[in-house]
Amino acid sequence: MRKYIYNSRDVAAYFKYFSVPNYLEVSYMQYIYNLGNKVLAEPLTRDFEYFKKEVYRELYFLWANGFENEKADISKMTTEGEFTLICDQECICLESYMKLICLHLIFSSNLPYITLNFTGLMTQLGIKCDVSLYEENCKKVCDSLQLEVSDTFGKPFDLSLGIPDELLRVSLNGEFKQGLDTRNFKETLHSEQMNWLKDLKDKSFKLFGSIPARKKAPRRADNDKTRKTYRHPASVDPNTVQPKGMPKQGR
Repeated sequence: MRKYIYNSRDVAAYFKYFSVPNYLEVSYMQYIYNLGNKVLAEPLTRDFEYFKKEVYRELYFLWANGFENEKADISKMTTEGEFTLICDQECICLESYMKLICLHLIFSSNLPYITLNFTGLMTQLGIKCDVSLYEENCKKVCDSLQLEVSDTFGKPFDLSLGIPDELLRVSLNGEFKQGLDTRNFKETLHSEQMNWLKDLKDKSFKLFGSIPARKKAPRRADNDKTRKTYRHPASVDPNTVQPKGMPKQGR
């Protein structure tokens, strides 16, 4: 079985499906680009700027095609009439979904496995082929993506024996995982962000700390003639007030 290598649309679909923030997309791209042709197709590993441009192109395609997040229809990852590379044509959605799962395991190196119910997945992905064909394709796609399957107790499970209606553990096989970067990408990324924020904070303190404080104006003395005060008018009896120009009237 030929081992599958990822293309720019696979990476773009991962960003959409797992809602990777826009400001982290380039960091994710740099990480998988550094893994080289163990993971990425050969033309994409020659120049990072070219790879980045292709991923952004595919991001626009997915957005225009209605593939926006984990609630989107998996069939929107591909164009109508597109041929599969691993599975039979009837199981193209299985192929697309398992690529996302494998990429998530690659980006999350601290995640040992993901639990899946392959029987329920058939209904979830809207696959309507014969069950025996679906089971063959589950085995085929896991082998091509270099995934291994075990039961809930961690014992290896052979998909060629059939698919049980229960949760199975899906993980990267040992040989493939050893060839990847052993660093925890997300922890490294978080550490880099915190260092960047710390540097930004230090620069802000230095910038605003060098600006002299404004001097307060001296308080005026109480006997300052220029000081204006407001005095309330004295209370008066309205009967004693006469309009101007009118003589006083006697009783």
